[in-house]
Amino acid sequence: MKKILAILCALTLVFALCACGNSTAPAASTDSATVYNVGVCQLVQHVALDKATEGFVTALTDKLGDQVKINVQNAAGDSATCATIVGTFVSDEVDLIMANATPALQAAQAATNSIPILGTSITEYGVALGLENFDGKTGINVSGTSDLAPLDGQADVLAELFPDASTVGILYCSAEANSKYQVETITPFLEAKGYTVKAYTFADSNDVAAVTATACDENDVLYIPTDNTAANCAEAIKNVALPAGVPIVCGEENLCAGCGVATLSISYYDIGYATGLMAYEILANGADVSTMEIQYAPQFTKEYNAANCEALNVTVPADYVAIG
Repeated sequence: MKKILAILCALTLVFALCACGNSTAPAASTDSATVYNVGVCQLVQHVALDKATEGFVTALTDKLGDQVKINVQNAAGDSATCATIVGTFVSDEVDLIMANATPALQAAQAATNSIPILGTSITEYGVALGLENFDGKTGINVSGTSDLAPLDGQADVLAELFPDASTVGILYCSAEANSKYQVETITPFLEAKGYTVKAYTFADSNDVAAVTATACDENDVLYIPTDNTAANCAEAIKNVALPAGVPIVCGEENLCAGCGVATLSISYYDIGYATGLMAYEILANGADVSTMEIQYAPQFTKEYNAANCEALNVTVPADYVAIG
């Protein structure tokens, strides 16, 4: 009997040790405990970019709540500062970078080829990133949303409001690649409508007023594309163009609210929010940023600046919406 008990105890011990050695208890899920770190680099503070950042932050917070920490940094309009900001994000090994405006995106692309980057308020990604044969996907660690409203539609707005004008001056910052792209794209649309078109460039905010004055002297109406430097200097542009009696059609709502009379515009909050949803797919669901299509605004609205229209005696059709 003692021998039988000894054998049974030995067998019990062997089975117990085997059970411990072969334990395959599932690992606890870390999804609920994961906190994602996201860095936002915004080129400059103005209403359009502010709304895009707000939409992005809201979307990610809606989706992830306390599981995301978002560090928003503003470069005060300086490309070198963008590089410093994204360099810090890379050193901190953030999980994702959101770049708001083209210089911020270019700085982020130069800083890392591994951390996912999402842009917003970017007009044309192929131009901004120097990509050849761009087909809507970058093939690198970059995707995002575009703020481009149809440029043929912008030309239609100008022609609808100013059919009797003969000359159009296009005002933009020469340092912004996407502004140059818009100018090159809209110019033939305007010329096809019979306008004589001339471009006027300023290098930075220091010569905006002087260049605007020259453009006003030489043209019946001005067009300003989506341009961050112009948007940041909208008041200075208005202070020249309004007394000169020269109306301005703008590439987006917030620039128009400052110095324009009309625009075909998108919602920057909406494209920012869409960018946040893309970020969620990357962070939470493992989406591959390199294969994500660039997204565009789903709708466009013809809008007008009531105060500037009144000051310049510009009458808009009934389908235009006043900028609030």
